[in-house]
Amino acid sequence: MGSTNGYDALLVVSFGGPEKPEDVMPFLENVVRGRGVPRERLLEVEAHYQGFGGVSPINQQCRDLIAALDVDLPVYWGNRNWHPFLEDTVRRMKEDGVRKAAAFVTAAYSSYSSCRQYLDDIARARAAVPGAPEIVKLRHYYDHPGFIAAMADHTREALDRLPADAREQARLVFTAHSIPVSMARTAGPAGGAYEAQLRRAAELVTAHVEEGRAWDLVWQSRSGPPQVPWLEPDVCDHLEALHAEGVRSAVLVPIGFVSDHMEVVYDLDVEAADTAEKLGMALTRASTAGTHPRFVSMVAELLAEPEPAPCAATCCPAPVRPAARPGR
Repeated sequence: MGSTNGYDALLVVSFGGPEKPEDVMPFLENVVRGRGVPRERLLEVEAHYQGFGGVSPINQQCRDLIAALDVDLPVYWGNRNWHPFLEDTVRRMKEDGVRKAAAFVTAAYSSYSSCRQYLDDIARARAAVPGAPEIVKLRHYYDHPGFIAAMADHTREALDRLPADAREQARLVFTAHSIPVSMARTAGPAGGAYEAQLRRAAELVTAHVEEGRAWDLVWQSRSGPPQVPWLEPDVCDHLEALHAEGVRSAVLVPIGFVSDHMEVVYDLDVEAADTAEKLGMALTRASTAGTHPRFVSMVAELLAEPEPAPCAATCCPAPVRPAARPGR
């Protein structure tokens, strides 16, 4: 590996997820703390997790990514919402003598929840640990060749899983987590960047897979109250619209996610798959980037880039919203 810009550690920062049934409700309460989410909504989402044994795949995917990394630095891992918590990890880094760490966040795009909120998480964790190391968040990587190559390979593999007679005309349906329109189209340095970055990533992946193949960008995992506008169309509604247009096969490409978690395995592998089955539509789902070798090598490449400039304080502001519902 090349230069590491004076970093003496790499910190992987992620969302976190439960790993046994009794973890689920405490985890969800962490996710929605201070947002006034009704108990009945938490119970509804808890049932999704319990349908998978109370385990989200995201923590194991973080472990797998860390095990695959080839970097000449000690690697630490801290989560926003579940063990290992970021504050505990920063405390351990300080005790180990780390002075300056690069933070690789498992979110590739610009928005409040995928960028600014992680910066705030890092700042709070450092404030809670006297003498905490400096932590520099690495840049957004939605268009990095390593991420694009990984998603293109996974998309080809998903196409190959379709029946031969359905493969040629299959629509690529790129999905990402819906967010409030007020968040997606906010003013400021990153205004509108989330949707534009996702479209660019989808364009790049499609060009690698097959120039000219039809594709769409749609949304999933809406979790807000119905009176608040969120990005649309929803993936299940879009599959119904495609079917009405005569499209009979599709590949779901979770371009908005870098690892599987409940919003991928429930919203796509259960809800969207059920919708397609009812419609008689052939459907497969591409894997997330996960531990694809090009995605793994991308992390080392980001470490070797010039240190990114800090985000502006006004970047990716939090949306003004009423009490919301948790994501799945």
